[in-house]
Amino acid sequence: MSLTSLRFYNTLTQTVEDFQPLDDRKVKMYVCGPTVYDYCHMGHARSYIVFDVIRRHLLYRGYDVTYVQNFTDVDDKILKRAKELNVDPTELSRKFIAAYFEDIDRLNVMRADHYPRVTEFMDPIIGIIKALVDKGYAYESMGSVYFSIDRMVSEVGVLSHQTYDSLKVGARIEVDERKRNPMDFVLWKAAKPGESLSWDSPWGKGRPGWHIECTAMSVKLLGEQIDIHGGGMDLIFPHHESEILQSEAYTGKVPFAKYWIHNGFLLVNKEKMSKSLGNFFLIRDILQKYSPETVRFFILNTNYQGPLDFSDAGLEEAKKSLARIQNTVSDITDRAGKTDQKGSDQDISALIAESKARFDEHMDNNFSTREAIAEIFEFTRTVNRLLRGSFSADEAKQIAGLYDHFSNILGIRWETEQKEDMLADELMKLIIDIRAAVRKKKDYETSDLIRSRLKDLGITLEDTKEGVKVKRQ
Repeated sequence: MSLTSLRFYNTLTQTVEDFQPLDDRKVKMYVCGPTVYDYCHMGHARSYIVFDVIRRHLLYRGYDVTYVQNFTDVDDKILKRAKELNVDPTELSRKFIAAYFEDIDRLNVMRADHYPRVTEFMDPIIGIIKALVDKGYAYESMGSVYFSIDRMVSEVGVLSHQTYDSLKVGARIEVDERKRNPMDFVLWKAAKPGESLSWDSPWGKGRPGWHIECTAMSVKLLGEQIDIHGGGMDLIFPHHESEILQSEAYTGKVPFAKYWIHNGFLLVNKEKMSKSLGNFFLIRDILQKYSPETVRFFILNTNYQGPLDFSDAGLEEAKKSLARIQNTVSDITDRAGKTDQKGSDQDISALIAESKARFDEHMDNNFSTREAIAEIFEFTRTVNRLLRGSFSADEAKQIAGLYDHFSNILGIRWETEQKEDMLADELMKLIIDIRAAVRKKKDYETSDLIRSRLKDLGITLEDTKEGVKVKRQ
């Protein structure tokens, strides 16, 4: 597929720009990944799915994409959780990295080209920090190392579009005697007594700060400048701001990243979904109730920059909408297998070409998935009208081919097996409802029989305050 005019919103310039990579057709793309101390929630899912679709569309448009997503596998949260569970922090991280892959594979997220882990990049991290100290951009204080904001005042706020003075006022809330300036951020944290995870460095035992990790992994794997840096809007400040400062101070090259893309928040009762607020839903729990296709459809039916309200009602509506498309695709697949059909009196090839062009144009325009999905519905309505008449198996295959194109870009599968999965989910809900009804009548013998027979099939029902949870072995 030849290159075309692709444009999207750049947080750095606050404008929609034509995409022009630094090196012709090559695209170097870095997206911030999870801190692996727990299972991923649906807020994470939105980010993973959004950037998966962006990557898919770039590949379709002929770009050679190298995609990197990191794991933060050493962090205060990891150490705290490991201590609470009385487990080794390294083993804790490994467990949740494995869980991450289970989740994204189920969500049909393409795997990145590289998944660097902080613990595997300690030498590059220490090397960059040392270079920043040698250049006068960083300083040691009580065994820790801090980036000196005063050396880069003109660059402060370049991504968040806030002034240095306004940011400094906010930074005064936290007073730290180790810092020369309240806005200075840590590059290397001195190890605390008894801390289980630390490394030797020129400044003593410790571990890296959050921001420097991404700079080191990005520079090592993608080079000193990259095309696209992505993540959630909550990372703009201070994380991505800090990355820009330390990266450009280290390399002397501007910009560190030419384009910055940020996805909007997933909201619960108008608040951002997050573990710290306790208002999160795990990906794996949601996938017990809804198919991966429903989840992707729900997330992509809102454009990536805007907020998205998370609710069962929204997922149910997505499920019904998706089923309408899946039913049409199933009918087309059946028609493609029949050889005795006459050709349509309409120009099927032209209808397909026009719909594909509109879909692609929406995706070229700031990856507008909501409008792209609206085009799929419009095409589906046209196909349903055609299904009342006659068209050949070859024409049916052409139509199916366009649905394949939609699927390849959005990562939403239309296959009939997915309908069977949805039916299985509905049957599971029906069984749970029947069991609840017999329990209400105090028919505990039948209730226990249902539970026992399900257990024989590898399905465990767990009664909780929030309702019945289904666990599959």
